[in-house]
Amino acid sequence: METSSRLPRDVDASRANDARLCDYALGGKDNYAADRAAAKKLVEAFDETRYLLPEVHRFRTRALEALLDAGIRQFLELGCGMPGRHNVHDIVHARDPRAQVVYTDIDAVAVTHFLALRPTMATAVQVDVRDPAAVLGHPDVAARLDLDRPVGVLMVAVLHLVHDEDDPDRIVAGYREAMAPGSHLVYCDLSGDEQPADRAARYRRTADEIGIPVSMRGRERVSRFLTGLDLLEPGLVPPPDWRPSGVPSHPPTGWLLAGVGRKP
Repeated sequence: METSSRLPRDVDASRANDARLCDYALGGKDNYAADRAAAKKLVEAFDETRYLLPEVHRFRTRALEALLDAGIRQFLELGCGMPGRHNVHDIVHARDPRAQVVYTDIDAVAVTHFLALRPTMATAVQVDVRDPAAVLGHPDVAARLDLDRPVGVLMVAVLHLVHDEDDPDRIVAGYREAMAPGSHLVYCDLSGDEQPADRAARYRRTADEIGIPVSMRGRERVSRFLTGLDLLEPGLVPPPDWRPSGVPSHPPTGWLLAGVGRKP
């Protein structure tokens, strides 16, 4: 039973939340009725969206492996959401337990859940990713990450919540310009490139109806985020096409675009 006395401070259980919706979609328990109803409405309208998060996470795992191969040993995940089965620190620490990981999210609940895991060589901070100076200047971030050395910055399933009025080009540039040479920017997010225009518009309307408006950006728009970076092969592609490994468990969703850029 979800009563107001049991809810964390500043949490509105009557409204769907992106992090909690994703938690429900991945089989988690840190979500409320509004989140579950929103997830079900989205899947009822677009059945393939049940596979969005697995598709995102498989790409992120492959991208992290590529960064580890390149010698990256410090990672910043922007908009981490709720912890799950395949967190960044789980993946990188399997290769190097000394790698540093910082999670950030504006959602206090998500940050609290990551801190409760108490992973060594990792921490989480509550900060708005739309403010790069606040993120990079946060004392807990500065204590973990040396920005004079290469870092892996993960913008995975977060920029769809940053709308054009927030000036995403400025936001991404704030992180990109602070990255040392050899750093990598990992991008994966919603795109309507592979969908008919009317279907993409219907997706946006459905997102508005469930209370989580989204911005979809195509290949040309996303390329601006990666200005000055060298795109790793195979470039900006649907996540299943980015250095695939193994046999896919489901057809591509057709709603995502992914890529990794390296700062020369």
